Amino acid sequence: MLIDFNAIEEIRVPGMNGGTGEMSARMFMDQGGKIIPCRIHAGGSIGMHPHPTSDDINYILSGTGKAVCDGNEELLAPGVCHICRKGSAHSIVNTGKEDLVMLTIVVER
Repeated sequence: MLIDFNAIEEIRVPGMNGGTGEMSARMFMDQGGKIIPCRIHAGGSIGMHPHPTSDDINYILSGTGKAVCDGNEELLAPGVCHICRKGSAHSIVNTGKEDLVMLTIVVER
C-alpha cells in the first residue's frame, strides 16, 4: 500500500480538541486508524482529549513542546516519541517559536 501525502489536501484546524491557536495536517484514515503528518503552529495546542479505542503515537520531527498524559508532563523535541495509550487522555502544546512538526499514528484496537 502506498500513501501519497502530497496528493492529500492540507487542512487547517483552529482550536483542535479545545486547544489554542491552529494546526495544519494531512490525514489518511481507514478502519485500522489514522496517519497524520501535522504541525502545531507557534502558540498553539491540542486540548486534553481521551483515547477510549486507540493508541495515539506522536513522533516529533522538529520544534519543541510538551505533552501531558494522565497528569504526567513529557518534554517533546526532535527524535522523541510520545505515546498516549488506549484508555488514557492527553494534550500537546507547542512551547517553541517555530512549528511543532510531528507524525501522528492512531492505531484502533
